[in-house]
Amino acid sequence: MSHREARRALRIGLTGPIGCGKSTVARVLAEEGAVVVDADVVARAVSAPGEPAHDAILGRFGDAVRAPDGTLDRSALARLVFEDPAALAELEAIVHPAVRPQILAAMAEAEAGGVPAVVVEAIKLVESGLAQACDEVWLVTCAPGRQRERLLARGMAAADADRRLAAQKGILDRLGKAATRVIDTSGDVEQVRRIVLDAWEIATRSDRP
Repeated sequence: MSHREARRALRIGLTGPIGCGKSTVARVLAEEGAVVVDADVVARAVSAPGEPAHDAILGRFGDAVRAPDGTLDRSALARLVFEDPAALAELEAIVHPAVRPQILAAMAEAEAGGVPAVVVEAIKLVESGLAQACDEVWLVTCAPGRQRERLLARGMAAADADRRLAAQKGILDRLGKAATRVIDTSGDVEQVRRIVLDAWEIATRSDRP
């Protein structure tokens, strides 16, 4: 067996503020053969009706986040925790323990398939402890003006975008301490692609088991 064949999949944690292009970076890596595990998708699955986390969230936050059909009103929940850091921490205490084993299982399944890399895309990669399961942590950033433009392009109201940006002030300082690489996505799509591919080439050449 060659050295390349013996190496396990590279584990990349992808994180960064909202609107900075994590999904764009993930798509480029997927084109190179990586399997992407999106923590938001997993979080939605573990908090779906019928799941323990769904009932736990309703039990904690009550009618304020209950839709007319009795299920979780995700929009109401998002508004509530956005305005209340303590409520956000309580929500994460319910969801993160359910998300983590699902992500680790998805990583293991992908690695068993012989993929070159597994990418975990998560804005809370560090806070949830998932960064410790990764070989590298890529911090995705962009110029503040570009970040705001992208949020508006998604249909977000200007006032909401400004509130979200203000709420994430200081996030780069916190995440930067855990980052292996910083990926700046301020440029156009082709520039971003070249930056990601350069980082990919360096990362996949790095020594690991």
